Amino acid sequence: MIMRIFQVVVRPGKEEEFGRFFHNTAIPLMRSTTGIVDVLPGAPRADTPRQFSFVMVWDTLDSLKAFVGEDYTNPHIDPAEAELVESRSIAHYDLVQP
Repeated sequence: MIMRIFQVVVRPGKEEEFGRFFHNTAIPLMRSTTGIVDVLPGAPRADTPRQFSFVMVWDTLDSLKAFVGEDYTNPHIDPAEAELVESRSIAHYDLVQP
């Protein structure tokens, strides 16, 4: 399984608007995506009010590529959120199960 960690920093003043997108669009979309085993959404904390994240566990690399395309190493961003986001990062790991 593949663990994908996606992090965004939203533009100043866009926290509330992005928060609505995150809760109403992004989380339901990821939870209903074929190939997703688990989704752990992370909302901002008081000391980092512009930072959001997702930890996603994908069943296979092929499932991940089916969702984001062959170039899965670049952060996939929904056009609806593009103007709200200042920066984004992505990292992938092989999931270790105890």
